[in-house]
Amino acid sequence: MRKWVMAGLIAAFASAAASGGGYSDWTWLFPFAGSASRDVADGAAYRVPGSARSFTGIELSDLKHTVDWFPAEHPRMPASVAAGHDGANACGYCHLPDGNGRPENSALAGLPADYIKRQVAAFADGSRRAVVADAFPVKFMTQTAKAVTPGEVDQAAAYFSKLRYTSHVRVVETAEAGFRASHFIYVLAPGARQPIGDRIIEVPVDPVGFERRDPHMRYVAFVPPGSIAAGRTIAISGGPAGQPCAICHGEGLRGGIAPALAGRSPTMLVRQLAAFQSGARSGPETAPMQAVAAHLEEPDMVAVAAYAATLRP
Repeated sequence: MRKWVMAGLIAAFASAAASGGGYSDWTWLFPFAGSASRDVADGAAYRVPGSARSFTGIELSDLKHTVDWFPAEHPRMPASVAAGHDGANACGYCHLPDGNGRPENSALAGLPADYIKRQVAAFADGSRRAVVADAFPVKFMTQTAKAVTPGEVDQAAAYFSKLRYTSHVRVVETAEAGFRASHFIYVLAPGARQPIGDRIIEVPVDPVGFERRDPHMRYVAFVPPGSIAAGRTIAISGGPAGQPCAICHGEGLRGGIAPALAGRSPTMLVRQLAAFQSGARSGPETAPMQAVAAHLEEPDMVAVAAYAATLRP
Protein backbone atom coordinates (compact mmCIF):
# COMPACT_ATOMS: atom_id res chain seq x y z
CA MET A 1 0.00 0.00 0.00
CA ARG A 2 2.88 2.38 0.61
CA LYS A 3 5.35 3.55 -1.96
CA TRP A 4 8.24 2.66 0.31
CA VAL A 5 7.28 -1.01 0.23
CA MET A 6 9.29 -1.83 -2.85
CA ALA A 7 11.66 -4.61 -3.72
CA GLY A 8 14.71 -2.34 -3.65
CA LEU A 9 13.82 -0.94 -0.24
CA ILE A 10 13.16 -4.36 1.25
CA ALA A 11 16.45 -5.61 -0.16
CA ALA A 12 18.28 -2.65 1.39
CA PHE A 13 16.67 -3.34 4.76
CA ALA A 14 17.58 -7.02 4.54
CA SER A 15 21.20 -6.12 3.90
CA ALA A 16 21.27 -3.66 6.79
CA ALA A 17 19.50 -6.03 9.16
CA ALA A 18 22.07 -8.72 8.48
CA SER A 19 24.70 -6.52 10.14
CA GLY A 20 22.99 -7.06 13.51
CA GLY A 21 23.76 -5.36 16.80
CA GLY A 22 24.92 -6.35 20.28
CA TYR A 23 25.83 -9.97 20.96
CA SER A 24 22.89 -11.19 18.86
CA ASP A 25 21.97 -10.12 15.35
CA TRP A 26 18.43 -9.33 16.61
CA THR A 27 17.01 -9.51 13.08
CA TRP A 28 13.96 -11.43 14.31
CA LEU A 29 12.83 -8.25 16.06
CA PHE A 30 12.55 -6.46 12.72
CA PRO A 31 10.64 -8.62 10.21
CA PHE A 32 10.83 -7.10 6.77
CA ALA A 33 9.99 -9.73 4.13
CA GLY A 34 6.89 -11.23 2.55
CA SER A 35 3.73 -9.82 1.05
CA ALA A 36 1.36 -7.86 3.26
CA SER A 37 -2.44 -8.09 3.41
CA ARG A 38 -2.74 -4.50 2.26
CA ASP A 39 -5.21 -2.46 0.34
CA VAL A 40 -3.75 -0.65 -2.63
CA ALA A 41 -2.98 3.07 -2.41
CA ASP A 42 -5.99 4.02 -4.48
CA GLY A 43 -9.08 6.17 -4.20
CA ALA A 44 -11.39 3.37 -3.11
CA ALA A 45 -13.04 3.73 0.32
CA TYR A 46 -12.18 1.25 3.07
CA ARG A 47 -13.85 0.57 6.41
CA VAL A 48 -13.23 -1.14 9.75
CA PRO A 49 -15.85 -2.77 12.00
CA GLY A 50 -17.70 -0.43 14.34
CA SER A 51 -16.74 2.82 12.62
CA ALA A 52 -19.01 4.97 10.48
CA ARG A 53 -15.99 6.55 8.81
CA SER A 54 -14.16 5.52 5.67
CA PHE A 55 -10.70 6.27 4.32
CA THR A 56 -9.26 5.82 0.87
CA GLY A 57 -6.19 3.73 0.23
CA ILE A 58 -4.32 6.96 -0.44
CA GLU A 59 -5.35 8.37 2.94
CA LEU A 60 -4.45 5.15 4.73
CA SER A 61 -0.91 5.35 3.33
CA ASP A 62 -0.31 9.05 4.11
CA LEU A 63 2.11 9.33 7.04
CA LYS A 64 1.39 13.05 7.27
CA HIS A 65 -2.21 12.53 8.39
CA THR A 66 -3.50 10.45 11.30
CA VAL A 67 -6.09 7.81 10.46
CA ASP A 68 -8.79 8.36 13.07
CA TRP A 69 -11.53 5.73 12.94
CA PHE A 70 -13.06 6.52 16.33
CA PRO A 71 -12.72 10.27 17.14
CA ALA A 72 -15.23 10.02 20.00
CA GLU A 73 -12.96 7.61 21.89
CA HIS A 74 -10.22 10.12 22.69
CA PRO A 75 -9.76 13.85 23.34
CA ARG A 76 -9.27 16.21 20.45
CA MET A 77 -5.82 15.70 19.00
CA PRO A 78 -3.39 18.64 18.90
CA ALA A 79 -2.11 19.62 15.47
CA SER A 80 1.20 17.74 15.77
CA VAL A 81 -0.61 14.49 16.59
CA ALA A 82 -3.22 14.90 13.85
CA ALA A 83 -0.96 16.02 11.00
CA GLY A 84 2.66 16.31 9.98
CA HIS A 85 4.59 18.84 7.94
CA ASP A 86 7.76 18.97 5.87
CA GLY A 87 9.93 16.14 7.24
CA ALA A 88 7.70 15.38 10.23
CA ASN A 89 5.10 12.64 10.13
CA ALA A 90 1.86 12.87 12.11
CA CYS A 91 2.51 11.44 15.60
CA GLY A 92 -0.88 9.76 15.64
CA TYR A 93 -0.31 7.96 12.35
CA CYS A 94 2.17 5.52 13.89
CA HIS A 95 1.28 5.76 17.59
CA LEU A 96 -2.48 5.94 16.87
CA PRO A 97 -4.93 8.59 18.13
CA ASP A 98 -5.42 6.72 21.42
CA GLY A 99 -1.65 6.43 21.95
CA ASN A 100 -1.70 2.64 22.24
CA GLY A 101 0.66 2.16 19.33
CA ARG A 102 1.43 -1.08 17.49
CA PRO A 103 4.14 -3.76 17.74
CA GLU A 104 6.44 -1.96 15.30
CA ASN A 105 6.52 1.18 17.48
CA SER A 106 6.00 2.23 21.08
CA ALA A 107 2.77 2.88 22.94
CA LEU A 108 2.85 6.43 24.34
CA ALA A 109 -0.44 6.46 26.25
CA GLY A 110 0.09 7.11 29.94
CA LEU A 111 3.84 7.73 29.76
CA PRO A 112 5.06 10.84 31.61
CA ALA A 113 5.20 13.89 29.35
CA ASP A 114 8.80 14.67 30.33
CA TYR A 115 9.84 11.13 29.45
CA ILE A 116 8.23 11.40 26.01
CA LYS A 117 9.99 14.71 25.37
CA ARG A 118 13.35 13.26 26.40
CA GLN A 119 12.88 10.34 24.01
CA VAL A 120 12.08 12.65 21.10
CA ALA A 121 15.26 14.59 21.91
CA ALA A 122 17.24 11.33 22.07
CA PHE A 123 16.01 10.30 18.62
CA ALA A 124 16.95 13.72 17.29
CA ASP A 125 20.49 13.74 18.71
CA GLY A 126 21.21 10.10 17.87
CA SER A 127 21.46 8.77 21.42
CA ARG A 128 18.41 6.57 20.77
CA ARG A 129 18.71 4.37 17.69
CA ALA A 130 17.54 1.00 16.49
CA VAL A 131 19.58 -2.01 17.56
CA VAL A 132 19.50 -3.08 13.90
CA ALA A 133 20.77 -0.51 11.43
CA ASP A 134 18.22 1.16 9.14
CA ALA A 135 15.09 -0.22 10.78
CA PHE A 136 12.61 1.93 8.91
CA PRO A 137 10.04 2.61 11.65
CA VAL A 138 12.90 4.02 13.73
CA LYS A 139 14.15 6.02 10.76
CA PHE A 140 10.68 7.58 10.40
CA MET A 141 10.75 8.52 14.09
CA THR A 142 14.24 9.98 13.83
CA GLN A 143 13.27 12.10 10.82
CA THR A 144 10.20 13.37 12.64
CA ALA A 145 12.15 14.12 15.84
CA LYS A 146 14.56 16.28 13.88
CA ALA A 147 11.78 18.18 12.09
CA VAL A 148 9.30 18.98 14.88
CA THR A 149 9.40 22.17 16.93
CA PRO A 150 9.69 22.22 20.73
CA GLY A 151 6.13 23.49 20.94
CA GLU A 152 4.85 20.60 18.86
CA VAL A 153 6.69 18.11 21.05
CA ASP A 154 5.23 19.73 24.17
CA GLN A 155 1.70 19.47 22.76
CA ALA A 156 2.07 15.85 21.68
CA ALA A 157 3.72 14.78 24.95
CA ALA A 158 1.00 16.43 27.04
CA TYR A 159 -1.70 14.79 24.93
CA PHE A 160 -0.33 11.24 25.04
CA SER A 161 0.56 11.42 28.74
CA LYS A 162 -3.09 12.04 29.65
CA LEU A 163 -4.41 9.03 27.73
CA ARG A 164 -5.04 5.68 29.37
CA TYR A 165 -3.04 2.75 28.09
CA THR A 166 -5.01 -0.38 27.22
CA SER A 167 -3.22 -3.65 26.56
CA HIS A 168 -4.21 -5.38 23.33
CA VAL A 169 -1.87 -8.37 23.50
CA ARG A 170 -2.40 -11.95 24.66
CA VAL A 171 0.70 -14.02 25.43
CA VAL A 172 0.68 -17.69 24.40
CA GLU A 173 3.45 -20.14 25.23
CA THR A 174 4.17 -22.59 22.42
CA ALA A 175 7.16 -24.35 20.92
CA GLU A 176 6.07 -23.62 17.37
CA ALA A 177 3.51 -21.61 15.42
CA GLY A 178 2.50 -20.84 11.87
CA PHE A 179 3.74 -17.40 10.92
CA ARG A 180 5.66 -15.44 8.33
CA ALA A 181 7.27 -12.03 8.09
CA SER A 182 5.22 -9.36 6.36
CA HIS A 183 7.14 -6.11 5.95
CA PHE A 184 7.59 -4.85 9.54
CA ILE A 185 5.42 -7.35 11.41
CA TYR A 186 4.68 -11.05 11.55
CA VAL A 187 1.33 -12.44 10.41
CA LEU A 188 -0.35 -15.78 10.99
CA ALA A 189 0.39 -18.46 8.40
CA PRO A 190 -1.10 -21.78 9.58
CA GLY A 191 0.58 -23.71 6.79
CA ALA A 192 4.04 -22.44 7.69
CA ARG A 193 4.61 -23.82 11.19
CA GLN A 194 8.11 -23.38 12.51
CA PRO A 195 9.92 -23.35 15.87
CA ILE A 196 9.62 -20.23 18.02
CA GLY A 197 13.11 -20.73 19.43
CA ASP A 198 14.26 -17.90 21.71
CA ARG A 199 11.98 -15.38 20.08
CA ILE A 200 8.70 -13.55 20.50
CA ILE A 201 6.46 -13.71 17.45
CA GLU A 202 3.77 -11.04 17.84
CA VAL A 203 0.99 -11.09 15.25
CA PRO A 204 -2.22 -9.13 14.64
CA VAL A 205 -5.35 -11.26 14.82
CA ASP A 206 -6.62 -9.58 11.63
CA PRO A 207 -3.85 -8.41 9.25
CA VAL A 208 -6.31 -6.51 7.05
CA GLY A 209 -7.60 -4.51 10.00
CA PHE A 210 -4.00 -3.98 11.07
CA GLU A 211 -3.09 -2.47 7.72
CA ARG A 212 -6.14 -0.22 7.93
CA ARG A 213 -4.79 1.00 11.29
CA ASP A 214 -7.76 -0.17 13.33
CA PRO A 215 -6.99 0.89 16.94
CA HIS A 216 -9.19 -1.95 18.25
CA MET A 217 -6.78 -4.50 16.79
CA ARG A 218 -5.83 -7.43 19.01
CA TYR A 219 -2.48 -9.22 18.99
CA VAL A 220 -1.14 -12.60 20.00
CA ALA A 221 2.46 -12.94 21.16
CA PHE A 222 3.85 -16.45 20.82
CA VAL A 223 6.67 -17.05 23.31
CA PRO A 224 8.78 -20.10 24.23
CA PRO A 225 7.32 -22.55 26.78
CA GLY A 226 8.18 -21.59 30.36
CA SER A 227 8.88 -17.95 29.46
CA ILE A 228 6.23 -16.37 31.67
CA ALA A 229 7.32 -18.17 34.85
CA ALA A 230 11.00 -17.54 34.08
CA GLY A 231 10.30 -13.89 33.43
CA ARG A 232 8.39 -13.54 36.68
CA THR A 233 11.36 -14.98 38.59
CA ILE A 234 13.78 -12.59 36.93
CA ALA A 235 11.49 -9.59 37.41
CA ILE A 236 10.95 -10.31 41.10
CA SER A 237 14.42 -11.52 42.10
CA GLY A 238 16.47 -9.49 39.66
CA GLY A 239 17.86 -12.62 38.04
CA PRO A 240 21.34 -12.30 36.55
CA ALA A 241 21.21 -8.51 36.96
CA GLY A 242 20.44 -8.75 40.66
CA GLN A 243 17.95 -5.87 40.59
CA PRO A 244 14.19 -6.49 40.72
CA CYS A 245 12.31 -4.64 37.98
CA ALA A 246 9.79 -3.17 40.43
CA ILE A 247 12.48 -1.04 42.11
CA CYS A 248 12.29 1.35 39.16
CA HIS A 249 9.19 0.29 37.22
CA GLY A 250 6.87 0.14 40.22
CA GLU A 251 4.56 -2.42 41.75
CA GLY A 252 3.10 -4.69 39.10
CA LEU A 253 5.42 -2.90 36.64
CA ARG A 254 2.77 -0.18 36.34
CA GLY A 255 5.25 2.65 36.53
CA GLY A 256 7.45 4.29 39.15
CA ILE A 257 10.58 6.32 38.66
CA ALA A 258 10.80 4.50 35.31
CA PRO A 259 7.97 3.99 32.77
CA ALA A 260 5.27 1.34 33.04
CA LEU A 261 5.91 -2.01 31.36
CA ALA A 262 2.74 -3.91 32.28
CA GLY A 263 0.70 -5.13 29.34
CA ARG A 264 2.88 -3.49 26.72
CA SER A 265 4.06 -5.07 23.50
CA PRO A 266 6.65 -7.72 24.43
CA THR A 267 8.36 -7.24 21.07
CA MET A 268 8.88 -3.58 21.88
CA LEU A 269 10.20 -4.43 25.35
CA VAL A 270 12.84 -6.82 23.97
CA ARG A 271 13.87 -4.23 21.37
CA GLN A 272 14.55 -1.76 24.18
CA LEU A 273 16.52 -4.24 26.28
CA ALA A 274 18.60 -5.12 23.22
CA ALA A 275 19.15 -1.43 22.52
CA PHE A 276 20.34 -0.79 26.08
CA GLN A 277 22.71 -3.75 25.91
CA SER A 278 24.17 -2.83 22.53
CA GLY A 279 24.48 0.89 23.26
CA ALA A 280 21.87 1.84 20.68
CA ARG A 281 20.16 3.61 23.58
CA SER A 282 22.77 5.71 25.32
CA GLY A 283 23.13 8.88 27.37
CA PRO A 284 23.40 9.54 31.12
CA GLU A 285 19.84 8.47 32.03
CA THR A 286 20.24 5.09 30.33
CA ALA A 287 23.14 3.96 32.53
CA PRO A 288 20.99 2.02 35.05
CA MET A 289 19.25 0.04 32.30
CA GLN A 290 22.49 -0.52 30.42
CA ALA A 291 23.92 -2.07 33.59
CA VAL A 292 20.87 -4.34 33.96
CA ALA A 293 20.79 -5.37 30.30
CA ALA A 294 24.51 -6.19 30.32
CA HIS A 295 23.74 -9.19 32.54
CA LEU A 296 20.84 -10.51 30.48
CA GLU A 297 21.04 -13.06 27.70
CA GLU A 298 18.52 -13.19 24.89
CA PRO A 299 16.26 -15.83 26.57
CA ASP A 300 16.22 -13.69 29.73
CA MET A 301 15.04 -10.66 27.78
CA VAL A 302 12.34 -12.67 26.03
CA ALA A 303 11.16 -14.11 29.35
CA VAL A 304 10.95 -10.76 31.16
CA ALA A 305 9.11 -9.18 28.22
CA ALA A 306 6.67 -12.10 28.03
CA TYR A 307 5.92 -11.84 31.76
CA ALA A 308 5.49 -8.06 31.69
CA ALA A 309 3.06 -8.33 28.78
CA THR A 310 0.78 -10.60 30.82
CA LEU A 311 0.33 -8.00 33.59
CA ARG A 312 -2.62 -5.64 33.79
CA PRO A 313 -1.68 -2.01 33.07
